[in-house]
Amino acid sequence: MDPIRPVPLPLTRRVILAQEWLRVSFLHWRVAPDVVAPLLPAGTRPDEHDGSSWVGLIAFQMSRFALTPGPPLPYIGTFPEINVRLYTVDDEGRRGVLFRSLEASRVLTVLGARAVMNVPYQWARMSIRRDGDAIEYVSKRFTGSRPSSRIVVRPSADVVTNDPLADFLSARWGMHTVLRGRTRYVPNDHERWPLRRATLVTLVDELVAAAGLPGVVARPPDSVLYSSGVHARFSGPDPLR
Repeated sequence: MDPIRPVPLPLTRRVILAQEWLRVSFLHWRVAPDVVAPLLPAGTRPDEHDGSSWVGLIAFQMSRFALTPGPPLPYIGTFPEINVRLYTVDDEGRRGVLFRSLEASRVLTVLGARAVMNVPYQWARMSIRRDGDAIEYVSKRFTGSRPSSRIVVRPSADVVTNDPLADFLSARWGMHTVLRGRTRYVPNDHERWPLRRATLVTLVDELVAAAGLPGVVARPPDSVLYSSGVHARFSGPDPLR
């Protein structure tokens, strides 16, 4: 397996989406690969680092969402998001993420993303606020069992450099999804993440368990990182051969 690239390869297909990910907190837990394998689509398998697969709980502000070449969408293009994600690799060696759930506060964005890209967005009441030197993310889903999450993270001044695990968890240049019954890979690119170490102050979370991973958040995360953010672009999906 090739090492994780700190920067992406150039996109070879037409860019279809652009967006900014701001005030991003990354919480990650080690799990055995066989725990996540049944949750992955055909043609992919768990991507591993140091013999472990990883479960991510990622909270941030989505901003300036745009359908290119158009301008950023007003109102519906800016919202808080919290997603639960796994790490995948396909038979062509393309490393990506698989989203198990994505909470968002804009119902039109939720409906559009589910219809076009088949990613499991969920409509939720959400907020992000700064409390001194900490950042609080809160979400309560409107549907189903109405799982909620409250995350409070305190970023430090400790800049992350030369960290293979941090690269593995953040330098992901695409996602796997299933469209019309076929697993597809959707490439993206963005600047290298400006990462800092962070401390988890509070976590009361039901989203990871609701995503099919019970018990994971019962212990402290194995990695907590923070980033001011990046500007991302997505191209059209590639099929798995």
